[in-house]
Amino acid sequence: MPELPEVEVVRRGLERWVAHRTVAEAEVLHPRAVRRHLAGADDFAHRLKGHRIGVPSRRGKYVWLPLEDTDQSVLAHLGMSGQLLVQPHDAPDEKHLRIRIRFADTQTSAAAAAGPTELRFVDQRTFGGLSLHDNTPDGLPDVIAHIARDPLDPLFDDEAFHRALRRKRTTIKRALLDQSLISGVGNIYADEALWRARIHYERPTAGFTRPRTLLLLGHVRDVMNAALAAGGTSFDSLYVNVNGESGYFDRSLDAYGREGLPCRRCGTPMRRRPWMNRSSYFCPRCQRAPRVAS
Repeated sequence: MPELPEVEVVRRGLERWVAHRTVAEAEVLHPRAVRRHLAGADDFAHRLKGHRIGVPSRRGKYVWLPLEDTDQSVLAHLGMSGQLLVQPHDAPDEKHLRIRIRFADTQTSAAAAAGPTELRFVDQRTFGGLSLHDNTPDGLPDVIAHIARDPLDPLFDDEAFHRALRRKRTTIKRALLDQSLISGVGNIYADEALWRARIHYERPTAGFTRPRTLLLLGHVRDVMNAALAAGGTSFDSLYVNVNGESGYFDRSLDAYGREGLPCRRCGTPMRRRPWMNRSSYFCPRCQRAPRVAS
């Protein structure tokens, strides 16, 4: 699943190519792509037509397109394989094209040289989709109002996160993946941040001191900023930006996917353990497992 860096890369591309453009028409080519829009495909297409798209926004792993003249937004669920692509009008349709949005105007000035373009939602596995939702007073689509701020949000409260972490009484990786505590962190970046902080993924949160929490948050931010600079992590052609380009942060991963390879700090072979239908990668020497109470 795409995590915060991958979704932010998409958001930045949408801001460049789609913001402040008016929808001429929307075409739904597969009903599953709008299944979260309960009124159906025709209603979705009708409600978008004629509206001007504002500056795309993101919280955690969610990205949405606000409609400037309404209190509604188009929320994008990327799922496991969803892509938002900006393509020339005359580009051949992708095999798994699900939704097409054409604009009444040309490009923003920054992208005008590329010629007329349209926004396409492509999804091989059809787990993702687009849907229209009312906004909360904070400008979030109402269905994601419960999602916590992410660590790159200027308003993220480190102290409140630390207190919530201590109260949660769980293990640290479970807490990092809890989107009601902190959003945008998934399996890959949790393993990377925990390796950098030398913390085992099963360490109980109740014992976290404030300095340890702040240390971990610093590493979460560092690894996400590094991934952003590399365009995100792409293990296959499914995770791409709006121009169809893959990120290359997978070349810089220190923990995830490195089972059996030497730890970049101490040389000990990295390990992988099954964890909540996923895998956790860690160094058994740098990230000591917590003692089990007898």
